[in-house]
Amino acid sequence: MTHDEKRLFLIRYLLNENPDYSSIRIPDDSYRQWRLLRSLMNVRHAKPIGDDFLSIQDEFLQEETRRKGITDIAGLSPVIGDTYLWQGDITTLRCDAIVNAANSGMTGCYVPCHGCIDNAIHTFAGIQLRLECNELMTRQGHEEETGKAKLTKGWNLPSSHVIHTVGPVVRTYRPTEEDRKLLSSCYSSCLALADENNLGSIAFCCISTGEFHYPNRKAAETAFNTVQKYRQDTDSRIKVVFNVFKDEDRKIYEELFREYK
Repeated sequence: MTHDEKRLFLIRYLLNENPDYSSIRIPDDSYRQWRLLRSLMNVRHAKPIGDDFLSIQDEFLQEETRRKGITDIAGLSPVIGDTYLWQGDITTLRCDAIVNAANSGMTGCYVPCHGCIDNAIHTFAGIQLRLECNELMTRQGHEEETGKAKLTKGWNLPSSHVIHTVGPVVRTYRPTEEDRKLLSSCYSSCLALADENNLGSIAFCCISTGEFHYPNRKAAETAFNTVQKYRQDTDSRIKVVFNVFKDEDRKIYEELFREYK
């Protein structure tokens, strides 16, 4: 089965799952087919699915990521100590764990093709990630608290694991001291969870700076300072990657690294 045939197989499988999708026509071009497939995966609630789907999905997603290009942390150079700065798509980074900026429901973003990192991570990990997250939340019995962290497999991502954390939502674009403490807790909770599970490396996205409106510079300062304090308090040797996507965030972190030196 070719890559294009796999994409069509997956689309048809998901369309056939739901009678309400009977009027949806599959586009002719590969770009719109991929967006349709991603949308169907995004809106699908956590429920069992056949091994035939999972087998084809895994092959398809791994090939999609391979085509985007995978970056291995082993090929990166630290800026200071065991701390790195890398600009790129976190779903293409190979390390022990990447951090997902989740929502309190913890089962991913259900908005079709939304631009948030939660959506991207769940898309390229595959529907197994939502199933695993749903199992965790069912056992927990309540929404995830801000500042805590949960560990799952990485599934079809290059990273072995995903650590999910819920950052604070800044309502007025002016974070309070409580917001700062909660954001700091996100980073320290993720680091502690990684160390508890003997993970050697972790990559942080810019938690809360997107849909949750935390100012980029203040968020970066809290992230940077929390990681350095955690290292001092615990003597942890875990490798930490600050992953940025926007030029704005890269420049902010470059300034923080220069000031620290």
